[in-house]
Amino acid sequence: MNLAARDLDAAEEFYGAVLGWTFRRGPLGDGFSIGERDGVPVAGIGEVVVRMGVPVAWTVYFAVADADAAVARIRERGGTVGVGPVPFPPRGRAALATDLEGAAFGIWEGRISSRWRLGEHHAPAWLELHTRNAFDAAFFYGGVLQWVDGGTERIEVAYEDEQVVLRSQGEAVARLNSGPAEAASTQPQLRPRWLIHFRVPDLERATAAVLSLGGALVPEADHGWRAVAGRRVTVRDPQGGLFTLDEATADDPA
Repeated sequence: MNLAARDLDAAEEFYGAVLGWTFRRGPLGDGFSIGERDGVPVAGIGEVVVRMGVPVAWTVYFAVADADAAVARIRERGGTVGVGPVPFPPRGRAALATDLEGAAFGIWEGRISSRWRLGEHHAPAWLELHTRNAFDAAFFYGGVLQWVDGGTERIEVAYEDEQVVLRSQGEAVARLNSGPAEAASTQPQLRPRWLIHFRVPDLERATAAVLSLGGALVPEADHGWRAVAGRRVTVRDPQGGLFTLDEATADDPA
């Protein structure tokens, strides 16, 4: 996961206060940093909005063995490639794309730390796709990322509680939800999109920190998606990045 930001220092200050992250500048240069919780990498932040001509946004990146081949598979399956693949020496190459319904995502070819973790219950972050047809989305991403065979990581795909659930080593890392997403909506939260969920021990405290630092709450009415149990709130950071805060339960690490 990566945040494309305008101001790296301001983003570090915000996410450090809201999520309790510490930061270290990553191997991609002074314009990039890695946010960590208890020494474990959670997400990257890059000061790339102006240089790459992209909006301020949180983007899900999927690891691939060959970026050029993955880009070809995206186009073959009806997706759109907007940027790349572009080199990020010395670590790898990346591309930005949208799926069949316009949800943005990225691909990454290169080295990644084995300490990066996603999961609903045993990691600080997990993913959710809001889309009109979760089954079509599962076939698209499964083909692009070669989940069944040939990919960088084997993903188990199952249908649970009216959702498509993606599991890695038994841990649910993402859910794909069908619902009345509006591709042309002027409100980003209503479009087909990947939501990045960050787990916090105290939802009220984290929400108060968002507001005190210039962020905003984003209304999330029931638009037909099947909700995952738990307390959560969708917010926007001061630069415009949209994400969701989930309150950790007694069974989740704080």
